Amino acid sequence: MGRITPPPIDTDRKGFMSGFGGHFATEAEARALPVGQNSPQHMPLGLYAEQLSGTAFTAPRAENRRSWLYRIRPTAMHPPYKAYVGAVHLRSGPFDEEPPSPNRLRWDPFPLPPERVDFVDGLRTIAGSGDPAAGEGIAAHLYAATAPMKDRVFGNADGELLIVPQSGALDVVTEMGVLRLRPGVVGVVPRGVRFRAELPDGASSGYICENYGAPLRLPELGPLGSNGLANPRDFETPVAAYEATTRQTETIQKFQGRLWVTTLGHSPLDVVAWHGNHAPYQYDLALFNTIGSISFDHPDPSIFTVLTSPSQIPGTANVDFVIFPPRWMVAEHTFRPPWFHRNVMSEFMGLIHGAYDAKAGGFAPGGCSLHNAMSGHGPDVASYTQAIETALKPHKIDNTMAFMFESRFVFRPTGFAMQAPQLQSDYDACWDGFAPGPQWR
Repeated sequence: MGRITPPPIDTDRKGFMSGFGGHFATEAEARALPVGQNSPQHMPLGLYAEQLSGTAFTAPRAENRRSWLYRIRPTAMHPPYKAYVGAVHLRSGPFDEEPPSPNRLRWDPFPLPPERVDFVDGLRTIAGSGDPAAGEGIAAHLYAATAPMKDRVFGNADGELLIVPQSGALDVVTEMGVLRLRPGVVGVVPRGVRFRAELPDGASSGYICENYGAPLRLPELGPLGSNGLANPRDFETPVAAYEATTRQTETIQKFQGRLWVTTLGHSPLDVVAWHGNHAPYQYDLALFNTIGSISFDHPDPSIFTVLTSPSQIPGTANVDFVIFPPRWMVAEHTFRPPWFHRNVMSEFMGLIHGAYDAKAGGFAPGGCSLHNAMSGHGPDVASYTQAIETALKPHKIDNTMAFMFESRFVFRPTGFAMQAPQLQSDYDACWDGFAPGPQWR
């Protein structure tokens, strides 16, 4: 029996269930889900019950993440893991290859590898913070896949993965169903969930935020009220789908910063039914309801937060996923682009397509930048000059999608990133030429 994608249960989109953080129930075979209790003495269809917990058992109900999986074989059945020697540019916290730097850093887009590499072996780490052993911080990776994962799966015990495609589609075939990602549609694979990355349209590349901290969630809306930003109903969770193959399958796991591998005599993507709220999901960034000023002043970028991972300091995130989407600019008597600033938070930024309104050049789709805590940054000279000379009529910033991984922790760049030819040695020069006003000359 091969992969099955059944009609969806309680959904308004084929193949997905809608809503963020809800308790979902889905089965790929009729009567696979037990009724009345999670683990009866005899499971339906001879399946094995397994609970996958993304938080501690005793986490508050509102924050508790767990799902019950009903699978053909238990995941406990596997040979010992051995060290995996692939993914040579993948790094993990604690990051100690390079000292933390106050310098503004920016990279050109990285080309696709000339050889055939899959999603795992094509991972390249640019920077990171914290430590998975401490349960805080993140890693900012690039992925570049020119070949699909074949007879192998990957799982991460260190954190969840927020995948942001920039070029080419990516089908993320998980234990719990299939995410169909493309540029503009992001996906989250929770901690511990195994998956295989396939390439429906050829090569794919993009960005990844590996979150060691609290699971990503929607930000509070506060005075905005009950509507705005990302709406819960627009997040899609896949319906159950499974494999019952007996081909040998490599299972690669990231554990405490290192990769380990074992080989199974079957596919571990064999979950026939599941219910719970610890599950993969995807989100179309075009559905984000952008909020902005309709009077004066450029608001803080926090109004563009899609998802947040809170830290122990209230209101200060382990990581925020922030986007800069198409939007109308109407503020009067106002410098409209992002203003010059120094921030207690550190910012890793990427560009999916188009141009970013605070940079006239040098920041290309597929590229990235890093501005660490209290490092001054803002619009370059050309963007600043245009902004103060333009008549302030309503206009739309269109055909663009930039994003930011913003964290309370300082990012440390990797040795790979600092030695890469894509690192722009002249990035500081984009701020050269700001002359004092006539009265100060």
